Parts: sequence; C-alpha cells; structure tokens
Amino acid sequence: MVSVEAGSIGEELGFQAGDRLLSINGVRPRDLIDFQMLVGEEDLLLEVEDPAGELHVIELEKDADDGLGLAFSEALFDGLRQCNNRCPFCFIDQQPPGHRRSLYLKDDDYRLSFLYGSYLTLTNLSAADWQRIEAQRLSPLYVSVHATDPDLRSRLLVNPRAALLLDQLRWFAERRLQIHAQVVVCPGLNDGAALGRTLQDLAAFAEGDWPAVLSIAVVPVGLTRFRPAHDNLVPVDQAAAMAVISQVEALQESFQRRLGSRFAWLADEWYLIARLPLPPRTDYEDLPQRENGVGSIRGFLEELDQATAQLPPSLAVPQRLSWVVGAVVAGALEPVVERLNRVEGLVLRLHGLPSPYWGQELVVTGLLTGADLVEGLQGRDLGERLLLPKLMLRQGESVFLDDMTLDQLQAQLPVPIQPIGSAEELVAVCTGSIHGLA
Repeated sequence: MVSVEAGSIGEELGFQAGDRLLSINGVRPRDLIDFQMLVGEEDLLLEVEDPAGELHVIELEKDADDGLGLAFSEALFDGLRQCNNRCPFCFIDQQPPGHRRSLYLKDDDYRLSFLYGSYLTLTNLSAADWQRIEAQRLSPLYVSVHATDPDLRSRLLVNPRAALLLDQLRWFAERRLQIHAQVVVCPGLNDGAALGRTLQDLAAFAEGDWPAVLSIAVVPVGLTRFRPAHDNLVPVDQAAAMAVISQVEALQESFQRRLGSRFAWLADEWYLIARLPLPPRTDYEDLPQRENGVGSIRGFLEELDQATAQLPPSLAVPQRLSWVVGAVVAGALEPVVERLNRVEGLVLRLHGLPSPYWGQELVVTGLLTGADLVEGLQGRDLGERLLLPKLMLRQGESVFLDDMTLDQLQAQLPVPIQPIGSAEELVAVCTGSIHGLA
C-alpha cells in the first residue's frame, strides 16, 4: 500500500505505507474489486506483512459500510491482463520505441474496464473470468466492438476469437449484465454498410427493460507516422467524416423513435474534421461516453460559457497570455477567446497546433507532445505566460507523451508556463482571479 488515510481505521490499526496486505478472512485479494468486497464484512481477520518482512495478524470488528482507508499503488494485485489481438490501428503499436514502459502496455483487462471504464475486446477471457463477471456482477463493462460481422471483426482484430462477439452479447443479456460499446471506424474497412450493420446489431441488444448494450461511441481511427508500413489504413478526411456523420445521424433518429434514445453517438472529432458545428448539448443526453470523446468538447464549451457569463469589464493589472490546444479543436474555441478579449486589458492568443511528432495535422489537445510545443511555438508571440491544458501531461506527473518533462519544455520557451485544469481555472487566470504559477 502507498498511503493510509488520516483518522481512518487503518491508521488506528497501525498500518503504514509499504505494508503488504496478504489476506482478508483467509482470502488473498486479486485486485481492488476483491479488496472492496472483502472489507465490506463486519468481522475481519487481516494478514499483513510489514516492510521488514514481519507477519502480523489483526482481528477487528467494524460497521459493514466502513472502509479501512488504505490506498494501493496498483488496482490489480496479480498483474495486468494484456491484449492478445493484433489490430493494425492500435495506437500502442503506432508509437516510436525508447520511451517509458507504461506507454507500450496493451491492457485488455476486464477489471480495469469495470473500475475505470477502459475498453476491452473480450477475446482473452477464460471460463473463470466469465464466471467471476457473473458472480460479482461486474457491470457495466466497456467493450471495443469495431464490427459485429464475425469475419470482419476477426480480420480487424487479427484474432479468430473476435468472431464470438454476438454470442458474448447474448451471454450479457441472459444474465442482465450490461456494456457500453465503441466502434473505431477505419475508412474502407468497417464504415458504410459494415458500420450500419454493427450499429443495428448492437441496437437489437438495447431493447427491453434491461438493455444489455447501453450506448455506442463511434470514434475515428487515429493514425501516426510510426504505424507499420503497408497496413492498408487511411486517415479520416473531411469527406469521410461527413459521410459517417450523415449515416449515424440518420440512425440516431430511428433509434430515438425505437429506443427512446439516440443510443449511438459520434465523437466530437468527426464534426471538427468535417468543419461542421458540434451538436447542441441536449443531443448528448446524459453524456454516457464523455470519457471517450463524445461530448467532451461540447461539455468543455458549456463550462466555458458558464465561466464567462459574468466577466469584469476590465483588468486591474493588464496581461498578455497565450493558450495552446490541438489544431482540431482551435476553431471551436475561437468564440470563447473573442469573448475573453473583450475584457479591457486582457490579450489572450489561442495557438492551435498540429503534431509533427505523430504526423497529424488535426490532432486533439491531449496528444500534443513536448516536441510539438517546442516546434509549434517557436517564434510566436506568447505574451507574458503560456497556459497549458493539464490533459497533455501524464496524470499526476509533469511529463508529456514523448517523455519530455514540463521543466525541459520550460527551458526552451521564453515565458513561464502555467498548467490549466478546467474551464473555470482558465477564466480565473485570464481575469486575474488566480495569480502566479502552478
């Protein structure tokens, strides 16, 4: 364990960082799911090994809803379940070698799907895994579908077990378990008629009082210059984006009548690539796929609208700032920048950058690397300070996807950098409500 919450039962019992929890009531927890279920008992017998290797047995009685206040470095205590597919469009395989090990881990673990909403393909599950999903009611899971046609899905994932998807969906339906689905669209492979079939097949599992499929995210394939040669993949261009939007929006209307929901949603990137306005916020319903890029930009714009609803007429101390984002989203953010620049004394310049590192002209903000920022911002007027979205950095660390650190970037830019974590924080910094560097 890495920490013990102050004032918790764990602290009272003398737990400290570095201790290893070996068993709870004689059962060795495999992961955070097991741990959370086991500590729900009122009477506990804990076996613990301290950093010196000494074993301790602790008995306690507590209320069923009381936790122990223990935090662990990893959610999986018995190791990560890795992917056994060879999808040509896998982003992990489209990275250059030589960076931190975590960038190359291809997780396909149903437990991370349940805990954190990461996507899995269901191709590597054993009979014991299926039994555990049912017994512990691990639902909803998040499933990368890509295609429901068995032959096509097998070819896309380069795995014969991928053909079992429809049988697996029936398994979920029979047990009243649920999934959220995603389809990564590769032009010429699983778009057009194949995409239509996939969405209709999934919609068949969305009917009734307990739908097995709750939502679908339709996402454009992302390709980098490091991908394998002769992979037969083509990037999504404006024409392809417009075709997919037209197809899916027509299906949304039929799903609305049939299911009472639009059910299948397009990632915001489709509209930005097509140079079309984003749908209104109400079209996204309760944002079931926001973490997958469906409505995330629309939601951010809504937050910016709220944060800029009452701006001061002028600044007590004038300031000139710059804000860097991915090129694909810059156009959608221009109206907000114009609104902020109406505040007397504020000059905010928006820099929408491509990614030479990945070889992408239209890139989302979270994929910009330190090298992209160094190259893209050289010679530009950055004002007095650069505002940098925190989503470019690894969570909890000041490092970009290319392993450049924030300090290394700072050494190559002429102005201080201030990471920004939210729309509210952005507006507060621009209007002088927050000063100094993060």
